Formats: sequence, C-alpha cells, structure tokens
Amino acid sequence: MAEKTVQPFRETDEQKQALQDIIERNKVQPGALLPILHEAQEVYGYLPIEVQQRVADGLGISLSEVYGVATFYSRFSLTPKGKHRISVCLGTACYVKGADKILAEVEKKLGIKSGDCTEDGLFSIDSCRCVGACGLAPVMMVDEEVYGKLTPAMVDKILDKYIKEEGESK
Repeated sequence: MAEKTVQPFRETDEQKQALQDIIERNKVQPGALLPILHEAQEVYGYLPIEVQQRVADGLGISLSEVYGVATFYSRFSLTPKGKHRISVCLGTACYVKGADKILAEVEKKLGIKSGDCTEDGLFSIDSCRCVGACGLAPVMMVDEEVYGKLTPAMVDKILDKYIKEEGESK
C-alpha cells in the first residue's frame, strides 16, 4: 500500500486574520460551528487540524467536537485540494463503461490516489457518484470542465493540457 504524502500546513497572515474575523463575527450565534467551518474551508480550501484547533479555541469547545462535525459532513475536507480538482464519476452508467479504469489511469499519471493532492499542489483527485452527464459516460471533471466518452488513453492528453498551462503561466 502506498504511503500518503502529508503536506505541511501553510498559512498566510491574511488567512489567519480572516479566520479570526470569521470566528469573532459568528461565535455569538447559536450553532456557530457549521457556518464557521464552511467559511474557514472557503479561506483555506480544506480544514487542517490547526484550523480546527483554532476554531475550537475560539468557540470554547473541544477539538473532538469540531473534528466530529468536520468528519460527519461530506462537504468538509480534511485534506488539501489541488489548484485543479479532478473528479471521476463512479455512478452506475460511468462505472459500467469503465470509469474505474479512468480513475486508475488518473492515479497512475499523477502518482497519487483518490482523495490525495499532488506534492506541488497542482492536482487533487476525488470520485463522485454522478455528475448528471450519463449519456457521456464515462465522465471526468477537471475543475468545471466535463470530459466525456473517455478511454484511459485520453487521460494523459487531458492532464498534459493543464500541466502545460501551468508551465506557461510561471
């Protein structure tokens, strides 16, 4: 089994101040934890343990309570997401047309597993149950772009486009 790459938590002064403002603005409201976590995830892109601890301290509750809420709701992520978010549909129509092979090819190309983020922070991979494009099965999304009627051979070309764009923007 491949070992997960753990990326160190990095935070800007702006993010730190934004989180403090979010906590201060919301902490007096009943049920403040959920809206604070939503806004915190918007600021950081995910909810690292350091952010969860700061939320817990700001609300005067335990870290385990914050963690429990953050792990209960599927919309929260405890792992960083890449600049480009890849989502491979594993819904029924996509799966029967080979979506598992598409996911395997994406993982192979990027050297990470579903749920992970590349070391350079450029890509993260997730799977989903349906993107509503069953007629195009199998389907993969990169950010908001939908790629359909995929074969494993098409994955390299699609991802190379994003890698090339990133190289040109540097």
